[in-house]
Amino acid sequence: MKAIIFAAGLGSRLKPLTDNTPKALLTVNGKPLLAHAIEKLQHAGVTEIIVNVHHLAEQIVAYLENNHHHGVMFSISDEYDLLLDTGGGLKKAAPFFNDGQPFFAYNVDILTDMDLSAMMDFHCKHDALATLAVSDRATARYLLFDNNRRLKGWTNVKTDEVIPQNADLQYLRKRAFSGIHIINPKLLHLLDGEGNFPIIPEYLRLCAEHLILGYDHTGDYWIDMGKMESVTRYALRVSFSTGKTH
Repeated sequence: MKAIIFAAGLGSRLKPLTDNTPKALLTVNGKPLLAHAIEKLQHAGVTEIIVNVHHLAEQIVAYLENNHHHGVMFSISDEYDLLLDTGGGLKKAAPFFNDGQPFFAYNVDILTDMDLSAMMDFHCKHDALATLAVSDRATARYLLFDNNRRLKGWTNVKTDEVIPQNADLQYLRKRAFSGIHIINPKLLHLLDGEGNFPIIPEYLRLCAEHLILGYDHTGDYWIDMGKMESVTRYALRVSFSTGKTH
C-alpha cells in the first residue's frame, strides 16, 4: 500500500519554531511529526511513502536517509522551486501511484488515534473516488454531506459563504475535514488545476458526478499540530520542540 505525506508547507502558523526547522521535523513527545505520520501509516499497512518537500527540504531528505523505518520505502517529490499545495502536490506525485490501488494522503501535522485500516475498509467497500476523514467539531469551514455521507458542498460559517450557492444547509451535515484522505488514483487524471492549487475545490467540483465520501471519526483523539494555538493548548501534555527530546 502507498501513501503521500504532505510535508512541504512553510509552517507559517508555527513561526518562529519553523524559521530554522521544517514543520515536519518539529518534535512532539520526543519524536518528529514526520515520524508520527510514518508510523501511523505503517501500522495501517503502508509500505511505500512519497514525501513532498519545499521549506528547508534538505533537512527532511537527510532525516529520511538517516532514520530507517523498517519495511517502508521512501521517495521524495521535490517542490524546491514552487510550493504546490495539496492539489498541485498530488498532481506532481501522480506517477508514484501507478499500481491502480487506493492510497492515503496524510498531512504531516496531524496526530490522531483514529483507525486508518477501518477507514480503508470503508473506502474500498464503497468504491469511492475519494474518502475524506471528517469529524463533528467546531471550526469555521465545513464540508457538507448528505445522509448517505456523500460530499455535496462546503461552507464558511463566519462569512456565510456556501458552495454551491444553492446548497440547502437544512438537509446537509456539517463536518470538519481532518487532513487525511484515501484516494483512488483515477482522481489524479481528473484534476483540472495547474501549478499551485488546493485539493478541496477539486473535490467540490468532482463530487457532482463522482462518489466522494466522508468517513466520520468523531470521538477519536485528533490534533492539528500545525497551529500555535494547538501547541499552547496542549503544552501541559505534549512536548513540542525543534528537535530536542524532552
